[in-house]
Amino acid sequence: MEDHKVVYLYCFACKNLLQNIEGVGIDRQHQVFMTSVMDITAVVSLVSLDEFHGPEAESRMKDLSWLGPRTLRHEEVVEGVMEQSPVLPARFGTIFLSLDNIEKILDTHHGPISHFLDRVTEKREWAIKGLLDRERAGEEIFSKGLEGEKERLSSLPPGMRYLQEKRIRAGVEKELKEWVKDIAREILNELCLYSSDFNVHKVLSRDLTGSDREMILNWAFLVPRQSADAFHGCIREANSRYERRGVIFEQSGPWPPYSFCPSLKME
Repeated sequence: MEDHKVVYLYCFACKNLLQNIEGVGIDRQHQVFMTSVMDITAVVSLVSLDEFHGPEAESRMKDLSWLGPRTLRHEEVVEGVMEQSPVLPARFGTIFLSLDNIEKILDTHHGPISHFLDRVTEKREWAIKGLLDRERAGEEIFSKGLEGEKERLSSLPPGMRYLQEKRIRAGVEKELKEWVKDIAREILNELCLYSSDFNVHKVLSRDLTGSDREMILNWAFLVPRQSADAFHGCIREANSRYERRGVIFEQSGPWPPYSFCPSLKME
């Protein structure tokens, strides 16, 4: 049976900024190369159609031993292009039957692609995740509640004081929820001063994160290069304020701007 080749798309970039793109693609066999329409270039390589289409393709997408090295190589290619030009990254597994099909996409969507590349020039995506140690944060709030009523509680008989302490503890969960909202609002306002855009992603469970802390926020920011130091400084300052109270902020990046890509119909 003939091994039918198709074209795998990594990203779109500015033609006039790209030098030679070298190296193999996600299959570690076929070379990465470029095809252009007007001033926009698609960075691509050939792959076997059977790898991404057919009865076995769905199971491959769940096989980390197959998926891991290929997603890593996809990201390496996109980040290599990003060192030379702004990019519109394609999702892993984006394939076309021919170069003609990709060139039609470039022609049809030239305006949105060009606008996006202009928009993300000299910008990078940074991911921010907020993680909560619920027990520590709850104890912090409970201790503050006790401290605030220390004088009144000390004047009560033991039985009454016990009931009042239970009342304070019962209100911790509601107060914790509002406290987390206030922190998120405060940090978001600070980070938006140093970013041009942001997106909210789904909060992930502990089973997916592998963390012993609870994720309370999952954000992506588009940050200009000249603002990156101030942006990172905000995260450091936030951690210095809140870590001992049970909340930390983790950042990762810089990434290609996946979270801000326009929705293109690419058949």
